[in-house]
Amino acid sequence: MNSKEEQTNSEVTNLENESFIEQQKDANYITEETEDNKLDENFIDNEDKYKFGWSSYSEITNGRFAMIGFLAIILIELFSQQSFLKWAGIL
Repeated sequence: MNSKEEQTNSEVTNLENESFIEQQKDANYITEETEDNKLDENFIDNEDKYKFGWSSYSEITNGRFAMIGFLAIILIELFSQQSFLKWAGIL
């Protein structure tokens, strides 16, 4: 067996963490990370604009309205002391 196979999982993890820290100290690594973050910010800015059809903006807006509707149903049930279906005349 070679020495790598004899090491425990924690020792291997510690070695991986040390190499990751060394990578972060490297100046090129930091600039690559900042460039990636800038690209992500540009992508987020482009996605937040309204587009017709299925888009992330439409899904977020739909989710927010659904949360408001769900909260309204809960409040109706709390104040009227009956289920929403009875309150609405469905049952």
